[in-house]
Amino acid sequence: MGRHDDDDHARFERPRRRTRPRTKERPDYSGLPLGRVVTVDRGRYSVRLEEDRADGTGDAITAAKARSIRGVVVGDLVRLDGDVTGAEGTLSRIAEVLPRTTVLRRTADDDDPIERIVVANADQLVVVAALADPPPRPALIDRCLVAAFVAGMDPLVILTKSDLASPDEMIAALEPLDVAVLVIGRDADLAEVRASLADRISVLVGHSGVGKSTLVNQLVPDAFRTTSHVNAVTGRGRHTSTGSVVLDLPGGGRIVDTPGFRSFGLAHVEVEDVLKAFTDLHELTRDCPRGCTHLVDEPECAMDVAVADGRLSPARLASFRRILESREQV
Repeated sequence: MGRHDDDDHARFERPRRRTRPRTKERPDYSGLPLGRVVTVDRGRYSVRLEEDRADGTGDAITAAKARSIRGVVVGDLVRLDGDVTGAEGTLSRIAEVLPRTTVLRRTADDDDPIERIVVANADQLVVVAALADPPPRPALIDRCLVAAFVAGMDPLVILTKSDLASPDEMIAALEPLDVAVLVIGRDADLAEVRASLADRISVLVGHSGVGKSTLVNQLVPDAFRTTSHVNAVTGRGRHTSTGSVVLDLPGGGRIVDTPGFRSFGLAHVEVEDVLKAFTDLHELTRDCPRGCTHLVDEPECAMDVAVADGRLSPARLASFRRILESREQV
């Protein structure tokens, strides 16, 4: 009788849910073709296969990302699934984004909490600045240098339009920061520039009108980047590039041309982030009191002590403080 009751009761129990055991093993995409994202446009990604770079062949592949991937940016190395012929009308799928070696970030302004990735996997940041027409903006250059230091990228400053103004003041301001500087004018020989970019992935940044697009067209003749003139009233250039694009250099290496900008927000950057790029200064600040800002009005900063006893150059400290203060300037 008891057994019969048990059987009757079992008939009305909720069926047990059958689930497959969870696994921590992730799909292996290592056998899929490897490519680099060269442009991004409204949810579609242009990708060039890495194997195509050797002989310069191969069309860019249009791809969409898998739903499991959160974000894809210019410069990302990705694994592609599906049709990778690049033929018209085909669409591949980005199955995996490889870990990024570097990430260059900026915010729209200093009150914007949202970080935007400018480019991934670049190893050199090239700040293009004009010596005149429009006049240089040292604080903006310093901000770009801060972003490079924080991203772990080597900075390079290219000063254009040297036929219109002397570069001496700008060179003197950058020298204590150990930043490489190249100076070019109209119809200049670009041999030094090409040598500095060879076999590297370099991001070119600069505000509008400084001659960045002209430089890109000289370096990559088939780039066809649109150029513009500077407004005589405002002294500002017009934005000519609408999105970042990765371009192959004829002699080896790549450049990433970015849209011109008028501000470079650093809301995501802390003082400690900048200090890590200056190992000599970082070591000195270990003797600073708690809460030290390391700025010029700090009464007990250990870096001032180092200057007093000859361990630190006054010019290097002044330059370091200048780029720290640039985080508060537009």
